[in-house]
Amino acid sequence: MSEIEDILVRLRARLQERDVKLWEEPYYVESGGVIESALEQLSQELSPEMHISASICKSALLQLQETALRKLAARRQFNETGLATFHVRCVDSHGGTANRFEVKCALDELGANLQLNIADQLQLSEAAHVKCISAGRVLAPQETLQSQGLKNNQQLLVIVGQDDGKGEALYERIRQIQRDVEMVVDSEHRFVELEDQDGNVIMLPPSENRALLLGMGLYEKGRAAMRREHFDEALLLFLDADEKFSGCNSRFLESVDNYGLLNLDIVWCYLCLKNITQLPDAQRRLDLCERNFQRSYGDNYSRLYALKGNNCPERALIIRLQLLQGVILFHQNRRDEALQRLQLAGNSLSQLKVDADQLALLIEMGFDVADARLALRSSNGNVEQAVQSIQERRQRLQATRINSNSESEMHRRLTQLQLGNDERDWVHPRSVCRLMELGFERQLVVEALRRTDNNLERSEELLRSHSDELRRNLPATVAADEQMLYTLHELGFKLPTARAALETTRNDMDRAVDFLLKSLPNEHELNNMIELMNQLTAPIDGTASASTSSPLTAITPSKLTLIQSILSKANTELESYNAYKRFHEDLPENEQDYLNLTLEQEEQILNEYKRLLAH
Repeated sequence: MSEIEDILVRLRARLQERDVKLWEEPYYVESGGVIESALEQLSQELSPEMHISASICKSALLQLQETALRKLAARRQFNETGLATFHVRCVDSHGGTANRFEVKCALDELGANLQLNIADQLQLSEAAHVKCISAGRVLAPQETLQSQGLKNNQQLLVIVGQDDGKGEALYERIRQIQRDVEMVVDSEHRFVELEDQDGNVIMLPPSENRALLLGMGLYEKGRAAMRREHFDEALLLFLDADEKFSGCNSRFLESVDNYGLLNLDIVWCYLCLKNITQLPDAQRRLDLCERNFQRSYGDNYSRLYALKGNNCPERALIIRLQLLQGVILFHQNRRDEALQRLQLAGNSLSQLKVDADQLALLIEMGFDVADARLALRSSNGNVEQAVQSIQERRQRLQATRINSNSESEMHRRLTQLQLGNDERDWVHPRSVCRLMELGFERQLVVEALRRTDNNLERSEELLRSHSDELRRNLPATVAADEQMLYTLHELGFKLPTARAALETTRNDMDRAVDFLLKSLPNEHELNNMIELMNQLTAPIDGTASASTSSPLTAITPSKLTLIQSILSKANTELESYNAYKRFHEDLPENEQDYLNLTLEQEEQILNEYKRLLAH
């Protein structure tokens, strides 16, 4: 924040205290315009109180007067024509020099029309690349401005990408991320699961689970963008995540700090984009974050400090919260309260600073920077205790995941195949194959997996110790159709797996193909299957050379339809893999990375605002 902005904040508050209206007499008249002598006298009166020169005070008064007159003119025009005026601030990814201008649009028009007007001002060919943010929401193109709560003279934050013409790149990147997250979450692969901080899987109803996973997926990609300091991209993803969370009725959001962290990160992006026009939304979000933290960590964070000590890694988040609260109070001209908050943040920050030499030592010992920094903070700079802390945490996390059968880390491919109409009656195809490879009968394997909710270790124990009891309670079985079995074998599937698929799905060929594709152990096998199906269809399509021959004796129309279905399903499976790869490529390996704040930027902002408060 510049000193002139600080002067404007203080001067505006002083004028409000005196009930001075710069757009009325004696400072302005409709017929004559600005009354210089009156403004000169006012600047002489205020400059000693403001501790600034009379010339600077007059310049600031003129700036405030011009802003007030523009808003007054916009109000009159709205009353006469119905056209609302919006004050636009268009920023680049790092909050650099902003492009400020006004646009006009009727409130009963769609958001797309406002996007078009702004695109015209910015000389952009694609209005869809314009993202307008108001009151913490990205405006929807197909809803009216009025239905979205917009009013005349409202401030808008506009993001179109980098300042070097990459708006289209940002737009496409956001869209690709949204598609990938939806594909990953909606895939029948369990690519992602909700876990608590200790690795315990959180079980929720399916609809709530999907809403939370979508929100968390977008939030993680926003964090990745924020780590790269692409704050425009991060903000758009955070607001999209916020929309997904808002559609969830689960109490899960109230019991953990993820939702509070999202709101904290949104306000951090506002600050880094130097956008004070969203102050009301920032205040609301910080209040929500603080309430969320209090529920998670106890009043005044007493429960957190009692469990983990005063220098626990989570304290870095509290520092950021206190810093942002101080910044908001400063812009509200509540300077004494702002100073108090900033001092709290400053005291905590000095206690959490990590010695650079100790950090380097732990990194040389093979620990990653996040683990090293967090452990040094927790141990008050004791290197030996930091090493022990890292090792103990890794052992605890590994044990928890083993106990919860969480062999499905995010990179593992676990699938579900629903059998019948009971949502609980499914088995993992790969688990079926793995247990059959150990010599167990398919029917017993399926029954064991159903009983143990697909817990591989418990299923194996059940098969070894209680196979007779399992056999007595087996449902009536349907033998695999031999013709179907022969066809699947002809198409490249192994006989035991094909038989298991047909028997498990009661000879439903479509679901049997799903089973077989999901039982393939890796992406390489899936690509091999796609290549084989392409080879089988090549002679039919006339794209193969004369020497290419099909391994099938004859391809009937029904068999060709089956091959095309397998190819389509396999390509969909591959798309899921690729979506997951893109989703995961810039996510940190360390699940506590969100606590790994260097606090360097926080210290810089802290010093900046303390300097302004000293004036």
